[in-house]
Amino acid sequence: MKRDYLIYKLSESVKTTCKIDNSLFTQHNVKRGLRNEDGSGVLVGLTQIGNVVGYERMPDGALKAIPGKLYYRGYDVEDIVHDLIKEKRFGFEEVAFLMLSGNLPDREELDKFRELMCGNMPLEQKIKMNIIELEGQNIMNILARSVLEMYNYDDNPDDTSPDNLMRQSIDLISKFPTIIAYAYNILRHSTHGRSLHIRHPIENISIAENFLDMLKKNYTSLDARTLDLLLVLQAEHGGGNNSTFTVRVTSSSGTDTYSSIAAGIGSLKGPLHGGANIQVVDMFNHLKENIADWKNKDEIDAYFMRMLNKEVYNKSGLIYGIGHAVYTISDPRAILLKELARDLAKEKKREDEFAFLELLEERAIESFYNFKGEKKRVSSNIDFYSGFVYEMIGLPQEIYTPLFAMARIVGWTAHRIEELNFKSRRIIRPAYRNILDVQPYVPVGDR
Repeated sequence: MKRDYLIYKLSESVKTTCKIDNSLFTQHNVKRGLRNEDGSGVLVGLTQIGNVVGYERMPDGALKAIPGKLYYRGYDVEDIVHDLIKEKRFGFEEVAFLMLSGNLPDREELDKFRELMCGNMPLEQKIKMNIIELEGQNIMNILARSVLEMYNYDDNPDDTSPDNLMRQSIDLISKFPTIIAYAYNILRHSTHGRSLHIRHPIENISIAENFLDMLKKNYTSLDARTLDLLLVLQAEHGGGNNSTFTVRVTSSSGTDTYSSIAAGIGSLKGPLHGGANIQVVDMFNHLKENIADWKNKDEIDAYFMRMLNKEVYNKSGLIYGIGHAVYTISDPRAILLKELARDLAKEKKREDEFAFLELLEERAIESFYNFKGEKKRVSSNIDFYSGFVYEMIGLPQEIYTPLFAMARIVGWTAHRIEELNFKSRRIIRPAYRNILDVQPYVPVGDR
């Protein structure tokens, strides 16, 4: 039997062996995607790290939508971000300290922590060379492979004591920007024929500034502060998001830090999780070309209705950047990002595009409501603005999802530390109900 035919035959069998009637999930009270019928997540654990709030449960059990809130270790992210904007300072390192320790650092602690992070940014020479050898590959794959390779240079890679977990966490958070910057520089050289420049991290500047310096050298103060804000806003989003839950599941087995974080990277790489900002940018560019009057609400509404009816654009029936699993009335991250995005658009002389994006946000929400004909409202999410912000800073699409990982490594490591320090640890092991009848075995000669 030829190889291609065998593969075809095996794949054809999947059409029947993987088919399960949707009604059976309801019949057996299965929470598909670990979600309840009302859309809320199935409660599977407790945490003191992040809290994502989009609704409150009423006495009768119903959910009431409320303006979105995001808390880091009990602190409202809005308060953190507004202080950073007011003082025009960088906050990603402060948030990392908060997430890892559970406490806000004083000025001396923050200075020492920043110094520690900067000192850990350089890569082992062999890791650098391996990144060069992987030229042209997907940067998320290079990131995952580099993380796994860090295991070989760790004197105690399997030690899950609190001290060792903290050391490994700081090392990973520090090195992610360097790995991503180097990987993109190699990709740009190998696929675009650009000159190859490998710049080393600089002491006494923020992670956001260091990343931009390693990647593109020329950037403004507002570029760096806006990137820092994005890192702050994407550093953590509760234990239930797909990649963080992946890290917690793998950590519960007792595996090493590098294997667990590589699994989280693989989860984030999925287009349903980490790639939405790229889709928003693509959609925005399409709308710029196909909407003649960027201020005409009727024209915009009509086009969105055609998109929702799967008639135009990619015919998916989706408006990217609109809607969220938890937030309904508003995504606080999108609101906060918009504050600096407006200033950045002014600096880059792209106010018209920003105004168009704001109007698209308004009309998309209204169009979705009119199309669905339901009382449930949706809001824009952080992805609606993040891709445009990355583009204004001058960052290439190849690193949009890696940048998400560069921020979320903070949440991943904090959740791993928490998972491994429960007094009564248990491996995470949910159940699946088998609905197939028992079959009599038939000897191979009788089949």
